[in-house]
Amino acid sequence: MASQIIVVEQLADWKFEGVDCPVIHVDDYLTGEEYFRLKNVQVINLCRSYKYLSIGYYCSLLAEARLHRSVPSVKTMLDLSSKSMYSLDAEYLDELVEKSLRKSRKGRPETGFEINVFFGQCELPGLEELARQIFEKFPSPLLRVGFQREEHWQIATLKPLPLNRVGKDNREFFTAALNAYLTRRSRPRRNRPPARYDMAILHNPTDPMPPSDKKALRNFVKAGQALGVEVELIERKDYSRLAEYDALFIRDTTRINHYTYRFAKKAESEGMVVIDDPQSILRCTNKVYLAELLRAKRVPTPKTVIAGRGDLDAAEQAIGFPMVLKVPDGSFSQGVHKAEDREQMQEVANRLLKTSELILAQEFLYTEYDWRIGVLNRKPLYACQYFMSKQHWQIVNYDASGRFTTGGWKTVPMGEVPEKVVAVALKAANLIGDGLYGVDLKLRGDKVYVIEVNDNPSLESGVEDEYLKEELYRMIVGEFVRRLELRHGR
Repeated sequence: MASQIIVVEQLADWKFEGVDCPVIHVDDYLTGEEYFRLKNVQVINLCRSYKYLSIGYYCSLLAEARLHRSVPSVKTMLDLSSKSMYSLDAEYLDELVEKSLRKSRKGRPETGFEINVFFGQCELPGLEELARQIFEKFPSPLLRVGFQREEHWQIATLKPLPLNRVGKDNREFFTAALNAYLTRRSRPRRNRPPARYDMAILHNPTDPMPPSDKKALRNFVKAGQALGVEVELIERKDYSRLAEYDALFIRDTTRINHYTYRFAKKAESEGMVVIDDPQSILRCTNKVYLAELLRAKRVPTPKTVIAGRGDLDAAEQAIGFPMVLKVPDGSFSQGVHKAEDREQMQEVANRLLKTSELILAQEFLYTEYDWRIGVLNRKPLYACQYFMSKQHWQIVNYDASGRFTTGGWKTVPMGEVPEKVVAVALKAANLIGDGLYGVDLKLRGDKVYVIEVNDNPSLESGVEDEYLKEELYRMIVGEFVRRLELRHGR
């Protein structure tokens, strides 16, 4: 059985006796080398906030990067961040909610009320099974669940309850629920099979830098026709129609706290085949998570320091100048800055830390071009060289007005790519999953460094398809067909 640790944001919040589990401060977990080395451990994250980029968010994010099991997971945190996300799963509990509350009305308001759910348990008689299933759908340690009655009872709100809000009257029950959880085994969740063979491609026609241009999108439609798949281009406004399809391919720039993640989450909840899947979006869009994951699995990267406000001196000592500073969730070279000296480092870091508790400080390694290895289902798909923008150190160069220029590219047959580049790219991509990824690498001398793994790599006509042509699109649509066939047992 895995060992377990409890992580809190303030040690003063821990006012509970009779719990046989280590309780540590979140700073110790994030920075302590002994916790990085732990294996087969479960982290019970009781930080005060799970908001995106909060210290509680990073606790679970880095736990997952270290291959620790975290409760709540980052996925659960994001699911609970807005009603539009958690309502997708909450609606499947409606029948049990109505049944449980119809049987247990005594002493309860007729229109609405709230309960606490601690590790799948609540104190109100008759609601034990409902509390358990709420926790299975949304495995977060402390939940405040609101119910509302209109035509029938339903879950109106689901919010994490901070540990410091557990009152004296609830401490004994919290302790009992926690102790029960520490010794129980979780149950697997069931998936619902899809029914039809239609694929939706989510795109944004107004995006100035989309992952796929119009011609590439037409090529996907054409590839679908050749393989017997009906492919339709959809946009953000088509969210309510998503269940009409049984596969979703996201060709829109993915972000957390964004409709692309909500589309991926709903597609997954509907039992659809989806690329990018929600887990891949979570893992790839945060560079802090990627840095910790690659470090844990010993994938070569430039020297990297995960830095908070008090870590800039350590970053300077470890890396030196010039130094690259990155926001966790930037894309297409946005949110990436170079600091030539300490003064620039302080100025850039202070600006970036206004939006995130942690940033990435990384060694600057200049190369004429970056390698991009496309990976699909754990196999190499295509290879490109992306050259730096003219008189600039990045592939994309933005001016003060937001306009941009890009460097050139060269598509390379896979057989001509150095073997070590492909091997490192596969090792990095396979840590994320079995979807479609673009791994960016630098080759300096005989050393290969992974810069990042993209869950939503560019697939543009005349660029990534220059060597494979139409076959590139058929291979990707064919992977959807393969997965659909597997789900139908064919």
